[in-house]
Amino acid sequence: MKQAKEKGFGTEPKETNVPEKIALIHSEISEAYEAYRHKRMKGKNSFEEELGDVLQRILHLCGALNIDIEKAILKKMESNKGRGWDWTKLNETHALPSKKH
Repeated sequence: MKQAKEKGFGTEPKETNVPEKIALIHSEISEAYEAYRHKRMKGKNSFEEELGDVLQRILHLCGALNIDIEKAILKKMESNKGRGWDWTKLNETHALPSKKH
């Protein structure tokens, strides 16, 4: 939050335009996707750098809204332990278990 305060990005809920912050997170995700598509994995404007931007924006939003993101992640991981997915109902063929020959 130190950098956010120094740059004037807002550090409290009243200073935070949540829809704008979500749109900025989305734009960083899109930039990461484009870098990945063009095989720019490291360096300036790379997949790696853009993912760093995504996390910075998410962490800034969490900090400004007083969200304990570590606690939220751990809670979600715990709830996912017993969760199952029916891959036949999803359009995610890359996630299907490989067929044994």
